[in-house]
Amino acid sequence: MTYLPDSDLSGTISRLFVYPVKSCAGIAVQEALLTETGLDLDRAWMVVDAEGVFLTQRTLPRMALIRPELKTSELVLRAPGMLALHVAVDAVEGPATVTVWKDTVPAWDMGPLAAQWFSDFLEQPCRLVRFDPDCRRLSGMDWTQGVEAPNQFADAFPLLVTSEASLTELNARLAAAGQEGVGMERFRPNVVLAGCGAHDEDRVDMVRVDAGEHEVHLQPVKPCSRCPIPNIDPATAQSSPTVSDTLQTYRQDARLGGAITFGMNAIVRQGVGQVLRVGQRVAADVRFE
Repeated sequence: MTYLPDSDLSGTISRLFVYPVKSCAGIAVQEALLTETGLDLDRAWMVVDAEGVFLTQRTLPRMALIRPELKTSELVLRAPGMLALHVAVDAVEGPATVTVWKDTVPAWDMGPLAAQWFSDFLEQPCRLVRFDPDCRRLSGMDWTQGVEAPNQFADAFPLLVTSEASLTELNARLAAAGQEGVGMERFRPNVVLAGCGAHDEDRVDMVRVDAGEHEVHLQPVKPCSRCPIPNIDPATAQSSPTVSDTLQTYRQDARLGGAITFGMNAIVRQGVGQVLRVGQRVAADVRFE
């Protein structure tokens, strides 16, 4: 066990999530290997259209119903009305070039069977691709202060960190307005913290994790602006503006020109190769600007 010095904030990792296929459902895990691009196999695969442009729940809410399972040597994908699709973790079928936001990068196509499965379920021509590990797709260095922080098919940064208290506050506001609470899955975090206050993750300089003999450092660098995806119920793929409307009343962030934010994008500053586990102690100091 490492020694975490006295800090402004302390708590634990309460939940960990990996999202093997970008914009499909996530997997709650008890532990995950930390790589320089985030949690191992997070956003390693992506669904693209016939032109190689990435697809997400923003335009295809049904992607929320595609549920992955990671086994030793394969990724298993299930969706309502579909037979399970088995994809080898260590095999690809051919090169591809794909676009995610403003980045056009090399990738690997996962073949016609995967393409047909996604095309059938999403009712449009699709292909499944795997990130090319030889490619370095860097996070925005204007936010990382010049640090090179690669990620795979995540929107922009290796990790998303939020807290149980942040969700509790949102759900209290929803309840006060006569609305049902929502689950953390809507916000698609990788690391969820317990023991800190609502949105404390917004204000800390470095999240230090006791990973046994070593200390992991995760640096929050940019507030996560929120698109309509948190409005989508992951169990039904039905959308309602309730979450966005509620966040609009108290989560407009001046750092992003008044955009609605929830959670912090983070980069890995120390601890590549370590294992993050639910229950590990964390500590952080408040950043004063």
